[in-house]
Amino acid sequence: MINVTNLKKGFEGVEAIRDLSVDIRKGSIYGLLGSNGAGKTTFLKMLAGIYKPNQGEVLIDNEPVFENVKIKQRMIFLADSLYFYPNTTIQQAALFYQSMYPFWNETRFKMLQKVFQIDVTKKIHRLSKGMQRQVAFWLTLSAMPAILILDEPLDGLDAVMRQKIKNLLIQDVAERELTILISSHNLREVEDLCDNVAIMHEGKIIIEKDLDDLKSDVHKIQVAFKQDIPSAFLNDFSILYKEERGSVLLYIVRGKESDIAAHVLAQKPAIFDLLPLTLEEIFIYEMRDVGYEIENVIV
Repeated sequence: MINVTNLKKGFEGVEAIRDLSVDIRKGSIYGLLGSNGAGKTTFLKMLAGIYKPNQGEVLIDNEPVFENVKIKQRMIFLADSLYFYPNTTIQQAALFYQSMYPFWNETRFKMLQKVFQIDVTKKIHRLSKGMQRQVAFWLTLSAMPAILILDEPLDGLDAVMRQKIKNLLIQDVAERELTILISSHNLREVEDLCDNVAIMHEGKIIIEKDLDDLKSDVHKIQVAFKQDIPSAFLNDFSILYKEERGSVLLYIVRGKESDIAAHVLAQKPAIFDLLPLTLEEIFIYEMRDVGYEIENVIV
């Protein structure tokens, strides 16, 4: 559905996006992770047709997105920093969305009022940050987009409202094959929602995988030996991290769980544990592998 090829974008001599290519299938929830300044928001704005690429192309259903009204009527970009016209009420904003998006569903708008429980006569700029975010989702979901691009989408929402919105998003993906792209620093949210995950660094995607495959491909190992460490221990695997904790060795290893376990057990360790990793841990160790490390800072 979304095809991005050899994308490049720069600002005042700084290359924000470099040779980025990706394909996103219809009805998927695609998570975009990365370090600060990695180019995530720039990439999302090119997907939304806000920025024009310096090179490469962004195609949705084989059509370029930039200045394509037909495509943009099926897409909503919900930015990190929200903007509403001054003194606009929720009802007035709904009328504006209705005029812009041909698939606006008035029945759903009224139904979602029971979810968000905000008076439609309220002026949006007088609401709290969290309530403004709720209004943004209320309007967005009522417009029935085919593609939803979210940049730090749940910032400012309480735990109950976060769960309500996540449930609504998952429902739309299941029932009408809504395609969602999410950029967030809250990796727990990404882990809860996404089918596929990409990690960006310095304008490039350094890893892209199905979330289940990503989590099954990186493992934490705790091991100890009665004698010295075998000379060829884990040489056939990619080691992202190694640490000695007394007689116990901690490794973060990339590879198949069965292959790693067979290799370690063949060395007859005194202690061996193979532990699951969270997405946040995987992100930290993958970023460490490309030189973006956590340093010990004493203040």
